[in-house]
Amino acid sequence: MSGTSLDGIDVVAVSFAPKFKLVASASFELPANIKALILELCSSGNHEIDKMGHLDIALAKLFADGCNQLIRSNSATFKLSQIRAIGLHGQTIRHRPSHSPRHNFSLQIGDANTVAENTGITTIADFRRRDIAAGGQGAPLVPAFHQSVFYSPNCDRVIVNIGGMANITLLAKDAEQPLIGFDTGPGNVLLDAWIQYHQQQNFDANGDWASTGIVNKALLTELLSLAFFSQGYPKSTGREQFNLAWLHQQLANIANSHNLISAVDVQATLVELSATTIAAQIKQQQFASAEIFVCGGGAKNTHLMSRLAVLLPNAISVTSTTKLQLDPDWVEAAAFAWLAKQTLAGLTGNSTSVTGAKNQRILGAIFQA
Repeated sequence: MSGTSLDGIDVVAVSFAPKFKLVASASFELPANIKALILELCSSGNHEIDKMGHLDIALAKLFADGCNQLIRSNSATFKLSQIRAIGLHGQTIRHRPSHSPRHNFSLQIGDANTVAENTGITTIADFRRRDIAAGGQGAPLVPAFHQSVFYSPNCDRVIVNIGGMANITLLAKDAEQPLIGFDTGPGNVLLDAWIQYHQQQNFDANGDWASTGIVNKALLTELLSLAFFSQGYPKSTGREQFNLAWLHQQLANIANSHNLISAVDVQATLVELSATTIAAQIKQQQFASAEIFVCGGGAKNTHLMSRLAVLLPNAISVTSTTKLQLDPDWVEAAAFAWLAKQTLAGLTGNSTSVTGAKNQRILGAIFQA
């Protein structure tokens, strides 16, 4: 798994018999030149096809190396011969599920042929486009996995994934209720971009910088005026909407009527934007008194976690998925292992109530070892 936050490549080995178990995990840094090329391809530019072709193979080799390293370093725990398949999410460079009624698409790269060739393991990839072909958003796909491993008949639960974007999964204790999940907006993407722009840091560790700032209400109001936030689900989003250029435009929109906002106050406001939009949707769906479990890199942002707890005072708890015996760093990678298992078994992987597809579909293409 390599997500929109671009904080690295996550590789996990999991088993599903007799029940889900995380066997091994590792994370590998994206080389600076690869990360820069991904960011370049996330918006329109020159020579895109050549750049994408190069990056498609370069990423695949990194993904394959990560899998091979995980297997070698855990040889005492499991063998190569025990691996049924690799579930490969790839790297999203465009996600436009509502671009136009006739041209909806989502594009993930990292050539599965190369991964299969360099690992000797059957590889399953391209999970999103079948859902889009069936009229869905192609995202989020992880709620079906959340339901499989995190559902409880004893209480309502909300799984909040805070990666580059943030999405929520609402797991009602009443199993007859439909599964609900959707993107709420930016998670870490604007926070990371802003601190990189001002301090040349990849992320705001623990939210320490943001915690020293003051939320600017005028800026928060401007950011929240985006139509996406009041849009009903199913919905999903990406860097196409939430990026540094968009943030600069919002700052320019209020520059004439307000004093210049300090960089640290902008960072504090961006934390509030992520927390507010997540909490608002949880409340709107009447899950404010549920157990809240956070995964993704945002679970490490103690300032963001504290803001969520303040904004959701009636929640039973606001904590990470560590309490559910799965480290928040590995939830999304494990989800694509689960999706690969579904594909091999000829089982569906999407949830129509989440993505909006007209029917459930078997997702992914199989590239034999």
